[in-house]
Amino acid sequence: MSFNGKFELQSQENFEPFMKALCLSDELIEKGKDVKSISEIVQNGKKFKVTVTTGSKVLTNEFTIGEEAELETPTGEKVKAVVQMEGDNKLVTNLGKIKSVTEIKGDIVTNTLTVGDISYTRISKRI
Repeated sequence: MSFNGKFELQSQENFEPFMKALCLSDELIEKGKDVKSISEIVQNGKKFKVTVTTGSKVLTNEFTIGEEAELETPTGEKVKAVVQMEGDNKLVTNLGKIKSVTEIKGDIVTNTLTVGDISYTRISKRI
């Protein structure tokens, strides 16, 4: 299954508890909780470029499945990580203390970020 496309955030669960677990300030959490975001995924074989635009912040990560890459976390920290593909529709990696699982089913992308026992889920729809 191809991940290619643009996706708009439709809903999110546990944003505030997750961001608090990452030690973000209440001010930043308040600013970010209602901001919509657009994710663009470009897949070329095992190579991916993921760009997430949230308000004025743009986060871009490029990686090749199974190879170490420097990736930026939601807090702006850069970490070395290896992204693995499970089946043909799921990307899994560990961004430092954050586990990230991104799954595509039809026109829906679900991204679950977990730190400790707190999971933050973002559901986006293809636009």
